[in-house]
Amino acid sequence: QVQLVESGGGLVQPGGSLRLSCAASGFTFSSAVMSWYRQAPGKEREFVARMPSTGITYYADSVKGRFTASRDNAKNTLYLQMNSLKPEDTAVYYCYVPRWGKWGQGTQVTVSS
Repeated sequence: QVQLVESGGGLVQPGGSLRLSCAASGFTFSSAVMSWYRQAPGKEREFVARMPSTGITYYADSVKGRFTASRDNAKNTLYLQMNSLKPEDTAVYYCYVPRWGKWGQGTQVTVSS
């Protein structure tokens, strides 16, 4: 079955960096559009990045220039490199495969001094 498992979250100071990973299984990862979303406390889940199998990756304006999505098709893994982190980036981060409507369990990112 389709599975997505995120990892890499943690506590980081403002201005710091983290790299999230999403290990995928149960479908042909190399041809799948993959997305990152996040949900801050008391807020709705929001779009972060959308990465097609080939072509342009789209980012939310709030993360553009700071976050970079990438993928390793040999490892069936999606990544999110997050730089220049801000307190408002604090959220649970989820990966999502639209074709299957499947979410991962999420990984907590906390940006605080």
